[in-house]
Amino acid sequence: MIDHYDWAGGREAMIRFGPSTGPVVVAVLPLFEEANRTRTFLTGVLRRLADRHISSALPDLPGQGESLVPTENAMLAGWRTALASAATAAADGRPIHILSCRGGALLDHDVKAASRWQLAPAKGEALVRELLRTSAAAGERIEIDLGNYNDEGNPVTIAGNALSRTLLRDLNAADCVRDGAVRVVRLETDPAVADRKVAGAPLWRQSEPGDDPALADLLADDIADWIAQCAS
Repeated sequence: MIDHYDWAGGREAMIRFGPSTGPVVVAVLPLFEEANRTRTFLTGVLRRLADRHISSALPDLPGQGESLVPTENAMLAGWRTALASAATAAADGRPIHILSCRGGALLDHDVKAASRWQLAPAKGEALVRELLRTSAAAGERIEIDLGNYNDEGNPVTIAGNALSRTLLRDLNAADCVRDGAVRVVRLETDPAVADRKVAGAPLWRQSEPGDDPALADLLADDIADWIAQCAS
């Protein structure tokens, strides 16, 4: 079901799945082009959760997805505020469980969640480094001092996205929530520490949007088990 939520900066779209009772999973896509590559896959995970009688919501954030906010106006603080508003609207008083992927795990700090389930979470510093490397590979090297917040120059364009320098600096300093009930799942090819490692291809790195139904089934089972564990 297509829905919406209101936040301090306006109104954004939100897709809902599953029943109107019980806990609610709020999904947070990766950032920028990685969101486009993984949306189909993560939507499939949410549909499988609905088959397991678990409700979920996938909100668009300001400057992302179908949002009317220009990408260059997107800010980390705004994303966090908007996500907290989306989670509150989706939950309607029910327990909230965050499902985040990659850079999406940098955005849920303001959400009062019963638990967090993170797929291949990435530090902001690593994501910004990848963005700058992508720009350089395209022959558009960006000069930016990531520690200088007094530099209020024009937005920079990376892979077709106009991004503010403030956003890049804030992302560079950002990290994931690590306290409380947090479960981290990574691919077997990822050397970073995780609670579980699974076989699969990193869809966020592919040149085109992709899907992996078998992996979606496995992750839906893992999320459902995690929610049940947190509720016990």
